[in-house]
Amino acid sequence: MISKEASNPPPLYGLVLAGGKSVRMGQDKGIIKWHGTEQRYYMADLLKSACANVFISCRAEQQNEIDPRYNLIPDSYTGSGPMTGIHSAFKAHPAAAWLVTACDLPLLDIATLEYVVTNRNANALATTFQSPFDGLPEPLITIWEPAAYEVLLSFLADGMTCPRKVLIRNAERVTMLKAPNPDALMNANTPEDADKVKALLKRI
Repeated sequence: MISKEASNPPPLYGLVLAGGKSVRMGQDKGIIKWHGTEQRYYMADLLKSACANVFISCRAEQQNEIDPRYNLIPDSYTGSGPMTGIHSAFKAHPAAAWLVTACDLPLLDIATLEYVVTNRNANALATTFQSPFDGLPEPLITIWEPAAYEVLLSFLADGMTCPRKVLIRNAERVTMLKAPNPDALMNANTPEDADKVKALLKRI
C-alpha cells in the first residue's frame, strides 16, 4: 500500500485544459459563461483557492485572445489532445505536481477541489476520482505527481495519448477517490450535455 504521507511534497500547481477545439459542442467550451464569466477563467479562479500557481493550457494560436492577467502554458506540440497540455505543463515545471482540470466541468466546486487536495497522495503517481458514470478513473480532474512525467513520456513514445489509460495501467500506483458530489464531475461536451447542466444549475 502506498503511504499518503510525504515529508516534503512537491508544490501543487493548477492547470485548466482549454486548448481543445470543442467540435462536439459546436463552440469553444472555454468561453461559455456558465457562471457569468468565461469558463476557462472561472476554472482558473477556482483552482487559485487550492494551488500555489495556476495556468491555463491553450493552443499556440489562442495566446493572444486570453486575458493577460492569467498565466498560460501553450501546447509545445499538437495532436495528442489533453495529454499535450499535461505534458507541456510538466515540461515547463517538472518539479511541480499538477492539479489538472478540464474546462468543461461547469459544476465543479471548491468543496470537490478541497477534497482531492486534502486526500492527495504525494507518494503515488496520481490522485484521481472514480467516475460516477463508468467507474473508471477521471484523468481530467486529477493531481498528477512529478513521478508521472516519465510515465506520460513513455506512453507518448509508444503512440498512446489517452491519460485515462495511464491511470488504468498504473492502478497500483494511483489513489482513486469517490467524489462527495458526483455531479461536480459532469462534463459538458455536447449541446445535450449543456441542457442538462443548465437544468442542474437552476436547482443550485
